[in-house]
Amino acid sequence: MICYISLGSNLSGKLGDPLTQLQAALGKISNDPELKLIKTSDFYQSKALTLPDTPPQNDYINAVAMLETALSAEQLLCKLNAIEASQGRERKQQWAARTLDLDILLYGELQIQTETLVIPHLQIKYRNFVIHPLFEIAGAIDIPGLGDLSVLSEKTTWDGLQKIVI
Repeated sequence: MICYISLGSNLSGKLGDPLTQLQAALGKISNDPELKLIKTSDFYQSKALTLPDTPPQNDYINAVAMLETALSAEQLLCKLNAIEASQGRERKQQWAARTLDLDILLYGELQIQTETLVIPHLQIKYRNFVIHPLFEIAGAIDIPGLGDLSVLSEKTTWDGLQKIVI
């Protein structure tokens, strides 16, 4: 199954700064025999989304990756959660700063809704740090329930988002 995941970090951890955290996660994905990393977007810096009355956060480093796997979506989620935990992710508060955030954006053309997983990701159409990197590697794919990614990309601003040149 072809799937797309988002990667994000805005905290340094035991593996280094946010960019290094994403690179380390991509390395773990590449080395996993049940996952085949097909393509990765460029890295982008974005403003942190925060809840009202919460302290400001560092900017995020984000990317999107295309994977192929025979794992179910739930199994993939468990694997991604394990990678997050191995890099020091702590789940204390929604939208809190984090060393690593890995989200399943799309899993083939399936629409999935369980207690632990919603695909396509619920916030995908509101996040420029997902839409633009996803379009970069996927082009004009159809997002189940949302339509053509190229149309979403055209309608999505670049406000607070910039490509990182490495």
